[in-house]
Parts: sequence; C-alpha cells; structure tokens
Amino acid sequence: MNLPQEQLAAKLRVLGHRFPNARSLYITIARQHSSKLKHIFETLDEQEIRGWLADNIKGLGYKEASHFLRNIGYQNLAILDFHIIDILASNKLIKKPNTLTKSKYLEIEKVLKELAKKANLTLAELDLYLWYLETGKVLK
Repeated sequence: MNLPQEQLAAKLRVLGHRFPNARSLYITIARQHSSKLKHIFETLDEQEIRGWLADNIKGLGYKEASHFLRNIGYQNLAILDFHIIDILASNKLIKKPNTLTKSKYLEIEKVLKELAKKANLTLAELDLYLWYLETGKVLK
C-alpha cells in the first residue's frame, strides 16, 4: 500500500508479474480511491461496483473488474475471455465479436446469465465449467 511506484515495480518484477512498470503505475494511481472503497462496497450492488471500478480504476476494464470481484466472493459476474467467447460462438449462442466493448460485454454476459439460470448455476460455476471444457484445466 505504501511502496513508491519504482520500488513496487521492482518487487512485482521479482515476483514474475507481467508488465511490472505499468501495473505498479496503475496501483499507485488507484491508491487515491482507497478511502472511497468502503462506501462503494456498502452502497452499490455488484453490477454497479464493477462499473465503478471499470470507470474509475486505470487499467481495469469489465473483465478485470469482474475477475477482481470474483476473487473477493462475488458470484454473478461473468469473466469473458477468449476461451469463454470461443465456446459460446462455437455453440452458436453468440456471434464472435471483433472487439469487446462495454455494451458487447454486457450483451454476452446476459446470454451467460440465461444459460446459468437454466443450468441452476451461478455465473462463477458456469464460467469454471466452460473454462474447463475449453482448456481442460481448472486454474486458481
């Protein structure tokens, strides 16, 4: 929480993180929001929190914000990466997008929510299942 950006980059590099300079810069910039986070998490629902994170934290888009929220216990946000998009497109549930805009992300997430509801799964469970089908691996 307190390392200067250069020292944080060095630490991230030692730990093997990708893009340690950019990541350390984003982390140091994000620190300005730390005092707001308690209020954000207490007053907003998971969709609104994700939107706030994507709009306000440099380096976070919808996928990364969803992944962060999944890692801290939120279950009903999709993590859309190319593996998930490929399996949805190959099963004709979506048309594979050229780019993943916010509106396209939310549109595809809606398809996954409907599928999860039919399967009586959370989006977290469905994502894990689809990831496994596409890659043959269970990570983290």
